[in-house]
Amino acid sequence: MTTARRRAIDILRRDKRYHEKLALLERSDSRPDSAEADDRLRLIFTCCHPALSNEAQVALTLRAVVGFTTAEIASAFLVSEATVAQRMVRAKRKIVEARIPYRMPEGNEVAERLDGVLSVLYLMFNEGYLSRGSQVATRRDVAQDALWLAQLVSQLMPGQAEVKGLLALMKLTLARSRARFDESGEMVLLPHQDRTLWDHAAITEAVALLEQAGAMGATGPYQLQAAIAAIHSESKSWDDTDWRQIVLLYDALLNLSDSPVVRLNRAVALSHLAGPEVALGEVNDLAISLGDYHLFHSARADLLDRIGERGLAREALLRALELTRNPAERALIDRKLRS
Repeated sequence: MTTARRRAIDILRRDKRYHEKLALLERSDSRPDSAEADDRLRLIFTCCHPALSNEAQVALTLRAVVGFTTAEIASAFLVSEATVAQRMVRAKRKIVEARIPYRMPEGNEVAERLDGVLSVLYLMFNEGYLSRGSQVATRRDVAQDALWLAQLVSQLMPGQAEVKGLLALMKLTLARSRARFDESGEMVLLPHQDRTLWDHAAITEAVALLEQAGAMGATGPYQLQAAIAAIHSESKSWDDTDWRQIVLLYDALLNLSDSPVVRLNRAVALSHLAGPEVALGEVNDLAISLGDYHLFHSARADLLDRIGERGLAREALLRALELTRNPAERALIDRKLRS
């Protein structure tokens, strides 16, 4: 009881700080001038110096600015903790050797660091929305902080379509957050969520932001992910979801940013369009690259269950349970195993 009370107080304090920051941001029509905003943006852009590899930029920033542990960063990258530790050691050494200054970049320097900055904010938001740790299911303060920082970057670079795309993606995701857990704290998957609990005003605002990004004529991965999220968010029900359009958007995303995780998500969407048998073949092809990723086994279990392979589905669920640490995800998998 004492631990829960202290945790609740911490969350209330963080929420209060977030809303104070957001109010400050909304009152400003120009580049934010608060000391905290300047310091954090300066540190983020310093860590995302082009002299460092993209992986090193993101790992170093998540550690130095966001405060992620090495284990959390490793989980986000789907690599070992030792690999992440080596990247950060090399990145710190490079900063010293190259005498990289601690300052906000100017002119073209800002644009060439943007990819790393957006990657950091994207991974930071994902960790906040659904934690990979074992202590809490979600870290709302981290997700909201990522949104706040993305808004600061948007003010700094108002002409960048991908910044708007990432903002739209974050807003669309958070708009559905009230329906993600039931009254007992159990996770509720998208097909079963009460859509009346979604923040439809925020969804409308995010879609408008996405349309602004699209009008700039520079489509990128974050805009495509936001477009997929928009289809889900604007669908009246799970059955009304336009899976054909979602698969097409995933095809476009693969052309820009091919990765095993994107292929896995596309296969899940394809299962609702072409059937679970077709999708299962594509998922099985990812076994080597995603063998240690719990959502790979969860998705595979669902497809196996849908084609009647209950025994194999149970084996996949057990492997997913073995790989995940998030308490809400573990509880969800446990419920499936007992059903």
